[in-house]
Amino acid sequence: MRYAVVIEKGPTSFGAYVPDLPGCVAVAKTRAEAQKLIREAIAFHLEGLKEDGQPIPKPAAKVEYLEVSIPA
Repeated sequence: MRYAVVIEKGPTSFGAYVPDLPGCVAVAKTRAEAQKLIREAIAFHLEGLKEDGQPIPKPAAKVEYLEVSIPA
């Protein structure tokens, strides 16, 4: 499966979360480490859902970038 992941840069770290998997998050010092950790967090999250007999959410979030004009 392919889930949308949001990675945000904070003052001292990077945070990552998965909109389709509430509670699935990771925090790291670098973007690369955040990507690695969120990948592991997704696998762990899905394993936990499966073990608990819960349905695995299908990826539904879409990502788009929009151009906007800033008023002068």
